[in-house]
Order: sequence, then structure tokens, then C-alpha cells
Amino acid sequence: MADIGNLVELDNMAKAEAKKYHKKRLAYNSIEIKGGRHFTGIVGARGIGKTVILKQIAVENENSFYISLDTFNDDLFDIVNRLNREFKVSLFLLDEVHFYENFDRDLKKIYDFLDVRIIFTSSVALSMFKSVYDLSRRIILFTLYPFSFREYLYFNFNVNLNSLSFKDFYDKNWSIDYFRYSSYLKDYLQGKIMPFSLEEPRPLEILKNILEKIITTDIPSIARLHVDELDKIYKMIKFIGKSPVDGINYSSISSNIGITKYKAEQYVGVLEKSFILQRLFPKGTNVLKEPKILMYLPYRLLYSDYDTAIGALREDFVVETLKSFGLNPYYLKSTRGAKIPDYIIPFENKEIVIEIGGKGKGREQFKGIKKAEKIILIHSDESKGIKYPLFMLGFVDNI
Repeated sequence: MADIGNLVELDNMAKAEAKKYHKKRLAYNSIEIKGGRHFTGIVGARGIGKTVILKQIAVENENSFYISLDTFNDDLFDIVNRLNREFKVSLFLLDEVHFYENFDRDLKKIYDFLDVRIIFTSSVALSMFKSVYDLSRRIILFTLYPFSFREYLYFNFNVNLNSLSFKDFYDKNWSIDYFRYSSYLKDYLQGKIMPFSLEEPRPLEILKNILEKIITTDIPSIARLHVDELDKIYKMIKFIGKSPVDGINYSSISSNIGITKYKAEQYVGVLEKSFILQRLFPKGTNVLKEPKILMYLPYRLLYSDYDTAIGALREDFVVETLKSFGLNPYYLKSTRGAKIPDYIIPFENKEIVIEIGGKGKGREQFKGIKKAEKIILIHSDESKGIKYPLFMLGFVDNI
């Protein structure tokens, strides 16, 4: 029989801790707490504030109960059933569910037999929709990203500028006030993107520990890998972190790490689920179907210094930001190896081709591109013609 008293004590401690956090992530109000029959899953990287959000939800909602599953050894269905029946708990907040071996089985059972709501978190993008328990119609997954540039300014300096839509950005519908903060982009890219940097002056050291935890704890919880394969994963991440973005794909990983392309694809997939790597697929015909592989910010800085990695960091930033509000970019690949722009995105009834670079970036990459609209994202305050300030993309949070 589970010790309910101990769980109640831990729930009270979680709610007391939540009262220390006076600010909320901008995504907080997007998480559906009431209404509907479905359960909600919040997935995202370690260290980006999922647990804090769950505890804030707990303290603001009556009849809620917080349970951390990373050290939970009881029967989840039995605990939820008892708390619902004996304490009238109707909202359960389950943290780090990927550590609970039979979560998908118990979640289906809870959904089918108990009248409760569940919001859960995971540091791994669970493949729940492939579960044998058919959870697809029972769960809505919400991806929580690290701080946007706008959030970074809000949490660090109490600067609360209005968000922009991508249409606002594309039409340059912004005020001069935004330009006061362009110089902060460098700190943001160097680790201040992570919420734990609010309390940690050296975020990259913490990030190194997080990566270690992901590889030794999280990945073995979702993938059946031999111990010696973890060393290959370390080497693969280091290779990608020290390399320019162009040319990083399954083939180059295979040849440089000494693994098969099948294994390269498997490892990249697991690391994408763990929010370390991100894949982009090609646009166009007669190209290899292998994806281009980037990193989530700021993992690249564990292997390269800022000045060396800045070109790749810009691309990581752009791709991660576009994905965060629902625009999925493709990369462009020339069949003859000619220089072409970096990415293309579908927007409204057109396609927008994007080139990313420093102050000296010009139009030469667009030679031969006729039908698509064109944008050059410049790492400066410049905003003339097709040139757009890179930092301004960090204020966009919707299409």
C-alpha cells in the first residue's frame, strides 16, 4: 500500500515552492487546463521550466495534486484512484513521466475509468501516438521551448515589449523601441536562452551536466542501446558541435564517427526527441533525401567558442525560432553545388527564401531565385530593403 501521507507532503512542498516564482512563461496561458476530455502533455528540454510551470498550475488550481515520477515506485492508477476518491483530487500534475515504465498503459486506464484531468511533463518527446494503447485521441502534446529573445528580456530586465506576428515581421511593422535591445542578442545566444540561467551565472557548465544526464538517464529510458553506443553518441554530438552546419547529415556522421547510416539516423532521432539536435528536410527535386542536422541552442557552445560558432548559432536560432511558432523551414540544396540561400519557408500563398549572415551579407546567394520572396537576416540593426535585423525575429511568437 502506497504512503499517501508522504505524497501529500511532497505535493504541499511543491505548491509552497511555486509561490517563489512570480513571473510566468509566456506559454503558460496556452496550456489548456480546463475543458475537453483530453489529457495534456508538456514536452521540452531539461532545464526550460516545465516543472516550475506544473507547480504554478498546482498552486493556482483547487483540487490539484503534483507528483514527480522520476522516483515514483507505486502503481499510478491506484494512487490516482485513491486520491480522487478519498481527497476529491480532480487535476493531476505528473512530472517527468518517461521515468515511469508503464505510463502509457496506466494513462489509458485512468482515461477510460476515472473522471479526472491530467497534465504531465517529459524531457523526452514521447512517441505516444505509436503506443499499443492508442493514446492519439486522448492526449494533446504541447512543446515548451527555451526563452524566446522577448522572454529573455522580460525575465532578466522586466522589459515587456509586444509580441510580433510573422506577418508583422515580414511587413516590418515594428517600432523603434525594439532596437534598444539588439545588443543583448549575444548574451542570449551564449546561454541566456535557458531559463535556469536566471539563477546560474555560468549556464554552459550547467548545460554540460544536463547533457550528461540526458545521455546517461533519459536516452536509456526510451531507447534500447548498448552501453558502448552511448560513447558513440557523445562523439557524434561533439562532431556536430565542432563542425559547420553545411554538410552535416547521416552520411557525414557515418563516415566520421565510424557507424552505419542506419545507426546515425537512429541516434539523431533519439537526440531530436531529447531536444539536442533538430532535423531539416530538403526542398526541391533531384536532391538527397537526407536531412540537414542542426542543434538546439546553445549546445554548440559546449564544443566551440562563440566567435567560431557564430554562423552556426545564427542558423540554430532561426530554425528553432521559426519552429517554435509553427513555421517549418526546409533547406535548399543545389544539384551542382552552387551557392544558394539557406532556407525556404511556406507563408500565406507564397514561399520566402531566407539567407542568414553577418553585416556583410548581400544578394549574391539569390542568383537564379526568381519566384520566391527574399529575406536576408542580418546580425545587425540594419533594416533596408530585403535586409531584416536577426534579433527582431526573437519577438515573433505567431504566424
